[in-house]
Formats: sequence, structure tokens, C-alpha cells
Amino acid sequence: MFLLFENATLALLGTTAVVAIAHTLLGIDHSLPFIVLGRSRQWSLGYTIAVTTLCGIGHVASSVAIGGVGSLLGASLDSLMWVESTRGVVAAILLISFGLAYAVWAVRNTFRDETHSHVHTHVDGTLHEKLQLHDGEHRHLHGSSANVTPWALFIVFLFGPCEPLIPLMIAPAIAGSWILLVAVVVTFGVLTVLVMGLTVTIGYRLMDVVPRHRFTRMADAVTGLLVAASGVGVLFLGL
Repeated sequence: MFLLFENATLALLGTTAVVAIAHTLLGIDHSLPFIVLGRSRQWSLGYTIAVTTLCGIGHVASSVAIGGVGSLLGASLDSLMWVESTRGVVAAILLISFGLAYAVWAVRNTFRDETHSHVHTHVDGTLHEKLQLHDGEHRHLHGSSANVTPWALFIVFLFGPCEPLIPLMIAPAIAGSWILLVAVVVTFGVLTVLVMGLTVTIGYRLMDVVPRHRFTRMADAVTGLLVAASGVGVLFLGL
């Protein structure tokens, strides 16, 4: 009997690991927004991974909280999955909205003329006033959105569900095996965050081969559209 229980436990944890890895790799929203925003905002790799980790923890923790409360209240699996599905739609819409808003902000800054006057004294004593035009990249570096972006992503990922985690939590919860339940949650959460960090790191490094000098002025706009596209993929393609 003990051997049967041990085999069932290993099978459940193994399934949890496979599902967590597959769920993260197939979810384009788990990596693409962090890669393109990290590069566009000129975040270091370390900071990009820190933001990714924070969002990953929030992503898993929100589903754990809903699954835990639902189990305590005796909610059915169908009810919990409906809640997760609804959250998924909300998260996708938020991601699309954030991406489009970011693109609009970028286009507005790119084409907005900002001039500064500089007075120069020539050798002959004459004064010359020079108007300097600052391009989108300069405004990008000084934009107030630098502090908003990570928290906007975090809020999106709080709404983003881990649908596969809920069914995996049900069996240990019904059996009253809280140790196994914690093991399932920890396995799923740790692997999800680790795989997110790994894929973002790879994507971040691969961006080095992109000739960014050709896309400097429109880099932020393209970034916003890619973030919105990842939300579209989640909403309509189930990625």
C-alpha cells in the first residue's frame, strides 16, 4: 500500500513538473513581453529577470489562492476552472490594452517635436542660437513610464491564471494530504518561474543579433505591438 502511494505521489509530481514546463514554454505571454520590454526600456538582464520573477510569482500565487479558497469552500472543479478561464480573458485584454497604450505613447513621443535653445558665442563675438531636436530615443530614456511598466506587467500577471495548476491541486486537497498539496504547488511554481527566467534570458541575449540602429526611432512602438500581439495569441489562439 505504501509503495502504491509512493508511486502515485511520484507520478503526480512528475506530471506537475511536465505540465509546468509545457505551460510556460507554450505561453508566449510568459516570455515575449519581458524580452522586448527589457530591451526597449534598456533594462539590464538582471533587472529584467527580477521583473520576470516577480510577475511569475504573482502569476502562480493568484491561482494558488483561488484554488485554495475554492477547495476550502467546497467549490467544484468546473467552477474553479470557469473562474480561471474568466481571469485569463481579463488578463489577455489587459495585456493587449497595455501593449497598444505603450505603442501609442511611443509613436506620440517619436513624432513630437521637442526643441531646446542653445546660445553659442562665435570667435568674432556674434551670438548664434541653435535649436536642437531630441529624437524619440532621448525622450524614451527620460520618460516617466520607466517606473510604471514593471508594475503594469505585475498587475496583468496577477490576473493571468495557471489553469493547469488547479486540477493538479484537487486530488491532494480532496485526500487531505496537505504535504503533497504543498509539494505540487512548490514544484509547479518553482519550475514556472525558472523556465520563465531561462526563456527570457535566451530571448534577451538573442536580441543582440538584431540591428537595433535601424529600428531605434520605432523600437518602443514595435515593442508595444509585440506585447499586444502576445495578448492576442493568448485570447484567440490559447497560447
